[in-house]
Amino acid sequence: MLWSLLKILVFVAIIGLLAMGAGFLMESSGGVQITVAGTEYTLGPLQSVIALGVLVFAVWLFFKLLTLLIATLKFLNGDETALSRYFDRSREKRGYQALADGLMALASGEGRVAMTKANKAEKLLNNPELTNLLVAQAAEMTGDTKKASETYKKLVTNNATRFVGVRGIMKQKLAEGDDETARKLAEKALALKPRHEETQDVLLNLQTKAQDWAGARSTLTSKLKAGYLPRDVFKRRDAVLALSEAKVLLDDTATVEQQEHAIEANRLSPDLVPAAAMAARAYIEKGKPRAATKILKKAWEVQPHPDLAHAFAEIVPDETPEQRIKRFTALTRIHSENMETRLILAELNIVAEDFPEARRALGDVVEKQGDARAYTLMAAIERGEGASDAVVQGWLAKALNAPRGPQWVCTNCHDIQPEWGPVCQNCGSFDTLSWQTPQTPEIASATGVHMLPLIVGALEDQSEAEEAEEPEESAEESLEEPVEEDMIEGKAEPVTEEVARQT
Repeated sequence: MLWSLLKILVFVAIIGLLAMGAGFLMESSGGVQITVAGTEYTLGPLQSVIALGVLVFAVWLFFKLLTLLIATLKFLNGDETALSRYFDRSREKRGYQALADGLMALASGEGRVAMTKANKAEKLLNNPELTNLLVAQAAEMTGDTKKASETYKKLVTNNATRFVGVRGIMKQKLAEGDDETARKLAEKALALKPRHEETQDVLLNLQTKAQDWAGARSTLTSKLKAGYLPRDVFKRRDAVLALSEAKVLLDDTATVEQQEHAIEANRLSPDLVPAAAMAARAYIEKGKPRAATKILKKAWEVQPHPDLAHAFAEIVPDETPEQRIKRFTALTRIHSENMETRLILAELNIVAEDFPEARRALGDVVEKQGDARAYTLMAAIERGEGASDAVVQGWLAKALNAPRGPQWVCTNCHDIQPEWGPVCQNCGSFDTLSWQTPQTPEIASATGVHMLPLIVGALEDQSEAEEAEEPEESAEESLEEPVEEDMIEGKAEPVTEEVARQT
């Protein structure tokens, strides 16, 4: 309303100025004298201005007629579109101007203006490759998803704009949460443009969410061939995908092919802890303990990890605690000062009931890097050396209120995961889980008090009568069931892992 009023006022002002100018010229003296073929013409000021206007119009008309004449001559010489191009030139000019205005409005975030200009350009131009795209994007900006979808479908029917149409519908399906349809559309879009980086990223993300590991590996290879991925990053992520294919190796029904996937994953990325552990178990199933040992040692050199120790224990599940300590020297002599190495040594010596050696293995870990696992081991050592229940429970109380140490943490959202996986369960990002101490460490819950019998053998409120009836069990007996048997058989986690699970 205000804009229309302003235009009317401007128009009235212009008419008023023209009237004032005409009046001034009529009252002025002088003029222009023109002599043509001996005849002299005298024009007043107003007449001179009018004559000048007529002359400009005549020149413009002359050039227009000249271009029409040229177009007619071209038509007569066989150019069938010469006349149509002449009459459509002005229409196209206005159409392209509307298209340019629509693109500017789209870039400025003015959805309604962009839609208006897009409709105008669509009427003036016979070029759906351009106008349909502008209409679709303007419709999306204004929230008209139905019109946007219809326009994208029009783009799909044209070979020149098919990729744009498929990609547009794919994005709509992603916004709606229809990942399955979006994945199929991303596959079609990538088939049209195999080197399109954004589509590759979208498809890879959707394939990992859908656990289509074979398809994801193919897409990852396409990214490498297109030059969008460094080779070292490609090897790491390809190893993660190969490991994901072999995840079912933990089942009893694992096939030879699945075992080979695990071995391949370790070959692609020897420092990937889950791949090393799974490849070692594959070699154990094949009856190749030396190959399993070699893999675990190489991974331990990169990063000592409890999962590697568990897999190493499974190589010889029926050995005695003393034999296990001796065999574990292959690991423990590597990074001997590492916290994980010292904790593993302490656990092994506790199982062997060599509590002084377990204390020496821990060293200053409790003072410098104390966590729930270290405090629990100290409780086991104190119990084995015959300390009172108060001392043992003091260490366990510290364990219950201490951070749980390194865990699988997503480097993208910093969420703590219970176990390693190729995709973060919280944010859905691919290959972002890292074994590290969380920035905000998780504290063990006080409800873990029911784990006290694991080491103490009884709760604090045992009556004196019960103690008199049954002799106090020795340190060896109290540790034998929860720790020794599990470690020897290789069927359960160490006591600290039990603490972490129950808390």
